[in-house]
Amino acid sequence: MTLKQQIKFWLIALLVFVLFLLLLSNILLPFVLGMAIAYFLDPVADRLEEAGLSRTAATGIIVGLFVVLCALTLTLLVPMIIEQVLGLLDRLPVYYQSLHDFLLPLIGRFVDIPVFQQSEEIRKGFGQYIGEAVKSLGSVSKDIISGGVAVVNMMALFVITPVVAFYLLRDWDHIVERVDGWLPRNHKERIRSLAREIDEVLSGFVRGQSLVCLILATYYGFALMLTGLEFGLIIGIITGLISFIPFIGAIFGFIASVGVALVQFWPDPVMIGIVIAIFVVGQIVEGYILIPSMVGGKIGLHPVWVMFALLAGGTLFGFVGVLIAVPMAAVVGVLSRFAVDQYLQSPIYSGAPPEEPEEPIEK
Repeated sequence: MTLKQQIKFWLIALLVFVLFLLLLSNILLPFVLGMAIAYFLDPVADRLEEAGLSRTAATGIIVGLFVVLCALTLTLLVPMIIEQVLGLLDRLPVYYQSLHDFLLPLIGRFVDIPVFQQSEEIRKGFGQYIGEAVKSLGSVSKDIISGGVAVVNMMALFVITPVVAFYLLRDWDHIVERVDGWLPRNHKERIRSLAREIDEVLSGFVRGQSLVCLILATYYGFALMLTGLEFGLIIGIITGLISFIPFIGAIFGFIASVGVALVQFWPDPVMIGIVIAIFVVGQIVEGYILIPSMVGGKIGLHPVWVMFALLAGGTLFGFVGVLIAVPMAAVVGVLSRFAVDQYLQSPIYSGAPPEEPEEPIEK
């Protein structure tokens, strides 16, 4: 197969893959989640196999414990989270009004522009907008909960995902072996090397960052709740769970928690300082302990590239796109580095003419 034919083949394969995602993105969520769970738990299954269990038994134990843990977490936390979310939405206009009254005089001391003379109109307009947004969110939430299609989708998610995870985890090594048998024989070693590098990047980021997010969500949620901060649990959990998006989680959590603390605790500087200290400690622990030990510093995924991949995946394919964004970013990153290395070793970069094959010496 010539180079032109190879490029044509892979472009067609990429086009088919994109069309597949676009056409079937509405039903892919349980399968993508099941695949992610199987990939995440494969090392645990391998260790249980090394301990003497069969692959089927190891898979059943792992998936069963995983489902039980998720069910207990949802049972214990979801009612509390829903209550705090609804309460937070209900209190948003009050928080906005309090922050407006607190910050506007401070800003007005240093800035004198006409917009501050119209602050009352701005306040009323924004307050009305928040009220309408809260009503819209409540209406949408009610429709989602009561919608028959949503109920079916949720049931499918909770029923299909564990089944997909079980079968993929049980057959993971066979699937990898089968795919390896499909590799072009002339390039199999190079493709295997690239696949190992992609797996190293993915395992370093996905598995490591998932544990980091779980630890941070637990820390922020309980630490803020123990301070007595209103809606501290939900703010902390959201902060931890979105920490896989570089900088966004910390910025969101800091602004939300400090804003609520200013409204709730002012003029008590001690409690406000404690809330700020929780995030300072969290960032120090994340940056100097959790990330180096669980993720590593050389995973090859730049924070800007991760943010772009998440936004692009969500825009193109919705929530399924968000789930596959990081794996796709890892694949593109590894292939891009490989392409650059090939370019740097090519005559196109060096300017040297290509070496001509030596003619055989006639005897």
